[in-house]
Amino acid sequence: MIAEVAFNIPLERSFHYLIPSALEGMLAPGVRVLAPFGPRERMGFVLKVLSHSPIKELKAIRRAVDPRPVITGERWQLASWLSDTSYCSLGEALAAMVPSQLRLAATAAATPSRGEGDGGRIELSTAQRRAVDVIASAVNARRAQTILLHGVTGSGKTELYLQAMALVLAQGRGAICLVPEISLTPQTIDRFRERFGDQVALWHSRLTARQRSDAWQRLEQGEARIVIGARSAVFVPVARLGLIILDEEHEPTYKQEDTPRYHAREVAHARAKLGGAVVLLGSATPSVESYYAATKGADRLVTLPERVEGRELPKVEIIDMREQLARRHRMSPLSDRLQRSIQEAVERDEQVMLLLNRRGFSRIVQCPACGTVVRCSRCSVPLIFHAARGELVCHYCNFHQPPAELCAQCQKGYLRFRGTGTERVESELHRLFPAESIARMDADTTKRRESHRRLYDAFKARQVIMLVGTQMIAKGLDFPQVTLVGVVSADTALNLPDFRAGERTFDLLTQVAGRAGRGERPGRVLIQTYCPTHYAIEAARHHDYQRFYAEEIRMRRRLRLPPFVRLIELTLHGSSRQRVMEAASALAAALKRTAARPATRGTSSPARMVPARAAARRRVTLLGPAPHRIPRLRRSYRMCVILKGRTLGAMIAVLRRTLQPGRRFRGMPVTVDVDPL
Repeated sequence: MIAEVAFNIPLERSFHYLIPSALEGMLAPGVRVLAPFGPRERMGFVLKVLSHSPIKELKAIRRAVDPRPVITGERWQLASWLSDTSYCSLGEALAAMVPSQLRLAATAAATPSRGEGDGGRIELSTAQRRAVDVIASAVNARRAQTILLHGVTGSGKTELYLQAMALVLAQGRGAICLVPEISLTPQTIDRFRERFGDQVALWHSRLTARQRSDAWQRLEQGEARIVIGARSAVFVPVARLGLIILDEEHEPTYKQEDTPRYHAREVAHARAKLGGAVVLLGSATPSVESYYAATKGADRLVTLPERVEGRELPKVEIIDMREQLARRHRMSPLSDRLQRSIQEAVERDEQVMLLLNRRGFSRIVQCPACGTVVRCSRCSVPLIFHAARGELVCHYCNFHQPPAELCAQCQKGYLRFRGTGTERVESELHRLFPAESIARMDADTTKRRESHRRLYDAFKARQVIMLVGTQMIAKGLDFPQVTLVGVVSADTALNLPDFRAGERTFDLLTQVAGRAGRGERPGRVLIQTYCPTHYAIEAARHHDYQRFYAEEIRMRRRLRLPPFVRLIELTLHGSSRQRVMEAASALAAALKRTAARPATRGTSSPARMVPARAAARRRVTLLGPAPHRIPRLRRSYRMCVILKGRTLGAMIAVLRRTLQPGRRFRGMPVTVDVDPL
């Protein structure tokens, strides 16, 4: 017998292997195997078992990795969809759905579930009851539907998630709940286990291989029927899936950065259609794409306009840092007004959260004599000074070196440290409030397993009074004693070369503001900015999503940007800058030629043109070539080209006719990012 095997490589083809007699009867579609591939072994997925092959001399499979298939049922169709829409091979799509370290036992685990926990349901507000009615109607219909739950921060969205899950479990089905950050899983898992006991499993990248394997088997066998996790949890084998929840659905962390570059929201839609499940998108700041779909009737919109128990939204105040700069010769990251407010909150025995979406101590190391900025020798980015490590670090390739005193360029000026990161804010707080307990939550302090849980528990237990962090502290965390939230700089995202800069700024400010005043005491938010009149900051100040959306959608429509079009970003990589630039120009020309060819229905009759309206929908335009946002990364030069079109299928068709096998052009690798963020 012969096995047809797909590998995690960028080739749109499969390979045939002989099945050794010892493995006959053991291999089936969906089982992973180790097989010789070139000079080494690779892990692949069995697609089919065949009785013959047109290839005469075949190598043999070495061994089976799994005792039973890891891909079954509608997840085959999901893999095929992912391959088509993300422009990746089927093997790459399958590998994204199953963690490589997954190891299954020959027989399923038999740990009994304790069923529901002891946590009781909470009394719902009128708006919450209306929302539950809509969700219940969708769940009972047992068909694919999407509901956008737009609720202000603190409006009780998590309770609605719990009640939606209870409805699904009562039908004997399962649920997936995605959260955007690992830092949110300790709090979420606590609330869900309080309600549903051992029926809840956890899934994210910080789990050990054993923990992942145990969770997979419990979900596969229906012993656990709810999974909570980061974006990859959208692929886990939940038995009889009935509900997929994306909490904080607007978050960019739901987009995968490696091939296949999927968005968990789009995968959730596709999986729900295959299994007749409901997708519940929850956010206080819905993505422009999701809100547009809801306003156009493609999805159902449900709103929660008020906080639970009639609590007021926090008062937001803007601090114009231009005035602060005019008064001070040496700038502190914390304005006088923010310092006074922190002191007052501490004196009232309240907790404080400070947001700065930049880690490290100083963002730039610069020579005052010649102006040279110390940059990474491998990437075209400045090195960041980390005081705890005593090193300059590249946040892209992890290159690091000790800081020098004199400028290497002019040998005259003494290097100065400019800009502020979370490490410097923490240091400033220790200087101003030496008697208080202060902690920092960012990628540097949460590298170790369970570090999120320890920081969360310490802040919850009030062992920490002030918490400084990046965006991971802005989402979903619920601490009733936090009355003051300070945004050290609201401008970090506004200055990025990104058409979503305004949206990301509004989202982050609104979300972090929502951490204040979630208990009995009122909340207060202070936002430091040099751009106080920007529409995103003004809308966040008034908790006014409609004001922000109206301005944003007007700009998107005028410039033909999502949600009015789809985008595909192509990035060429190479060690020679000149060769990359030449290849990018040639690729752009080839794409233009391909896109300009008349669209036809089928291949047998080229003269049959599609109608004008359909042709307009399929029209593909091109931007570039241009240098990438980071023109050099890990010693590789990068140029990009962007395709723009109404339909994804038309753009994918252009790519398939233009790119060479293995996603290459003129021998150079091409990264394909569908719907880039």
